[in-house]
Amino acid sequence: MASITDTVLRDAAAALGVTLLSQSLHIATAESCTGGWVAKALTDVAGSSEWVECGLVTYSNSAKIHLLGVTEVSLERHGAVSEPVVREMVAGALASTGAQVALAISGIAGPGGGTPDKPVGTVWFSWGRLGRETEAVCEQFRGDRDQVRRQAVLYALQGVRGYLEP
Repeated sequence: MASITDTVLRDAAAALGVTLLSQSLHIATAESCTGGWVAKALTDVAGSSEWVECGLVTYSNSAKIHLLGVTEVSLERHGAVSEPVVREMVAGALASTGAQVALAISGIAGPGGGTPDKPVGTVWFSWGRLGRETEAVCEQFRGDRDQVRRQAVLYALQGVRGYLEP
């Protein structure tokens, strides 16, 4: 596995920025396991104020509920690392921020916290745009905590860019 450097993340963020700017869109992030790293990568790009609305770090279930409107039922039934929860995170980010595009991430970066059903490295992603169907996908990453998080950040940046491009 090749190392994902800060430069790789910044380049991916810059590429997403070009896509957002070309469509006059602003993005909001709703992050859990990445702890705001996607928002950091986006705002590392000079001029990002033209297309970044905000970043929300909703690490706890309580934050997901109170800041994004994730339902307790979804959290109890599916857990924080699940498709229903990341979809609700995107919906909440779109509803509460004024951004036209949102992405959400919730996962298990490790080293602990994994289960047989959701091992360390399991990360759910979702992205959505006002007036368009929200997408969600689950990925399994390998490596230590930092490596899992770096892979998740890169996947999120590339995923939302792919979602937005025709």
